[in-house]
Amino acid sequence: MKPLKRSARRSLLVAHVAVSVSWLGLTVGLLTLGIAAFSTADPATAQAATRAMKIFGDWLVLPVALFSLFSGLVLALGTPWGLARHRWVWTKFWLTLITVALSVFSLRPGIDEAATRGAVDIDLVVAPSVATATYLFITAISVLKPWGPTRRGRRLRRSDGSGKGVDGRTPRRTA
Repeated sequence: MKPLKRSARRSLLVAHVAVSVSWLGLTVGLLTLGIAAFSTADPATAQAATRAMKIFGDWLVLPVALFSLFSGLVLALGTPWGLARHRWVWTKFWLTLITVALSVFSLRPGIDEAATRGAVDIDLVVAPSVATATYLFITAISVLKPWGPTRRGRRLRRSDGSGKGVDGRTPRRTA
């Protein structure tokens, strides 16, 4: 893929960060509704919480998850970071791919079932809890960029001959 122009990269980066933060917020909202539905003794509250979860699940989970995955993939492929050059990018990609699949094939069907019953079991408290922790971890590694290059990244760097960081000016890893 051709490198993204600076304006396109910046715009896509802003969109990616915004949608990724939205995904985290959506998951926290689902967790809050799941806890409310699971812990209440009031059937009306449980039913209202599960209906709200269904609206979030039907209208927001899939588009937000897919846009986060797609925008991250385009950024990885269109910038010097690459998809498989750095461990933190590779880890982010796989965790995002796994959470998208779990959102589509596990979370949404679980929400649909709970909305039909009007009650939540512990699974709809655990799933958003794990997802929230995962998204916080992904956010942390995006900011900290903790690990070095992959084997492929080291090989590409050696063949480049520069030994310089991602920005091409310094031998240090840059943020």
